[in-house]
Amino acid sequence: MLSPDKKVRKAIITDAGFASRYLPITKTVPKAMLPLGNRPIMQFVIEECVEAGIEEIIIVATPEGKPIYEDYFNNNVNRIRKQLSAQGKDERYASVQEVLDFPKITVITQDPSLPYGNGSPIASAKPFVEGEVAFLAMYSDDVVFGRPGSAKTLVDTYEKYSDASAVIIVEDLPREEISKYASVSLKAGKYSDKGENVLVDIVEKPKAEEAPTTLASYGRYLLTPEIFEYLNAGNTGKDGELWTADAIGRLCKEGGKKVLVAKSNTKWMTTGDPENYFKAHLKYVLEYEDYGKKVAGWLQELTK
Repeated sequence: MLSPDKKVRKAIITDAGFASRYLPITKTVPKAMLPLGNRPIMQFVIEECVEAGIEEIIIVATPEGKPIYEDYFNNNVNRIRKQLSAQGKDERYASVQEVLDFPKITVITQDPSLPYGNGSPIASAKPFVEGEVAFLAMYSDDVVFGRPGSAKTLVDTYEKYSDASAVIIVEDLPREEISKYASVSLKAGKYSDKGENVLVDIVEKPKAEEAPTTLASYGRYLLTPEIFEYLNAGNTGKDGELWTADAIGRLCKEGGKKVLVAKSNTKWMTTGDPENYFKAHLKYVLEYEDYGKKVAGWLQELTK
């Protein structure tokens, strides 16, 4: 078990992109505020952090999204609580209280001086985590189903191997899908369920035939402040963007630091576009909602 000064206390969750594939709804509603059931995607990611023992969360949002997140995680809607109480329906407020009881949540906006890219929101939160021994960095358009979640797997791995400068998590994909993600190669050649799995390289969006493995890194990372030596405006990569995967690769290869790879024990799904969002929402309904068992019948009814 790590000593208190080694504890992973903070997490950065990003939702600072344009989400142009979702327009027009995302001109008003942040992408991670779209629902799975009656909870927004962002809440699922935060619940993952809570399971991992995180004490403070920094959400990196767009200027338009910042007040929406601040309202959702802080507004106690007291008028609704009073009305529900008067109607004898206090239990309906319980889900709101759960949100209000989350760890400290700070909402910031992305530094506009940084280039486009999935690493820029994390770099924007540097002042909030640079004094930490390690922190989580999470993309809000990735959701995981099952427990323990990816955040806890990362923290547990770091507690076991606290000499690592980063820990990333992967899922094995069909080779034809790997070009959408970052492919990793390991010191031992392939993932082993026994002992350490040390990163050799990570390649952002490789051609399928050139990917070193079919192990895909997705939006869950445990990083140390050392990452900011490489995650900055001077280190753009593919398409002139600032990529988190590139910074992790440089930390490993140029910095000579140990980066560990953990394998997902859950089901990872992206909500980065409307089609995949629908699939993730459908999985949630089928597995977690009482009305999920009715879906097959509804499909037959609607496709007659």
